[in-house]
This record gives sequence, structure tokens and C-alpha cells, in this order.
Amino acid sequence: MSVYEWARQELRRSQDAAQEIGFDPGLSLRALLSAVVQQSKGVRSAEDLADELQFLAENLDDQQDYGFMRP
Repeated sequence: MSVYEWARQELRRSQDAAQEIGFDPGLSLRALLSAVVQQSKGVRSAEDLADELQFLAENLDDQQDYGFMRP
């Protein structure tokens, strides 16, 4: 199992628990993202974290084709 698979499993568990409590899925994801960013500030520089968040934000569109990708 990769660390990314582990993270997806943990996120699913957290979302399931949030749903059982009655939290809105969008709000609980937003809260989790905020918590992850806060924790990440303790182990990464603000610039590194901002760069990663910017990269993720710029690549949200699953339908987007990128020049470096093969058809």
C-alpha cells in the first residue's frame, strides 16, 4: 500500500464518521483540508506548502489536457 492509498482510506473513514455525526460532506472536507494545512505548516515551509496548494488548485480539472502528456 502506498502512502497515497493510505491517505485516501483515512479520508474515507473520516468522511464516513462525519456523515454519521450529521456533518455536511462539503463542510467536513473543508475542515479536514484546513486541519491538514495547519499541521503541514509545522513540517514544511510556508512557500513549499503554498507552491503545492497552487499546483493542486491549477490541476483541479480532470478533463484538462496538458502539453507534456501523451494522447
